[in-house]
Amino acid sequence: MTDAIPSDHPAVDSYRVELSTVGSTSRPQIVLPGDLECDVDDFVRVVVGGARAHAQVDSTLAGRPVLRGAYANKRLARTTDGENVLAEWLDDEGFQPGTTLVVDVLTDGYAYGIREPGTRVVYEPIEKPDSSLSEIADSL
Repeated sequence: MTDAIPSDHPAVDSYRVELSTVGSTSRPQIVLPGDLECDVDDFVRVVVGGARAHAQVDSTLAGRPVLRGAYANKRLARTTDGENVLAEWLDDEGFQPGTTLVVDVLTDGYAYGIREPGTRVVYEPIEKPDSSLSEIADSL
């Protein structure tokens, strides 16, 4: 198990992103940088506002990867039922479309942190499960 890692650690790649909305709706979305190793329909772990959550990568009309929600578990992320901790955090912090945020890469393709620029966050380790175990879980 690795130690906690701060957002300003050299091992953490950080990308500035702009908060936007889905089309003409008021639903928030974060368009992810194109050079991340996550694809549309992938499930990733997200740390937002100190809470760990699960998110399914969606896409814009142009095919760019985007996060529109973060939920307590993978099933809720798939169905978008339950509490959307990403939307609640954005709302609680008063972030509006056009606000710049930072996406920290904790484990590319698996775990990301979202924070306000200039804010230092210490992330607890999020270990990627053994691939054979996650294949078994996905098949159930």
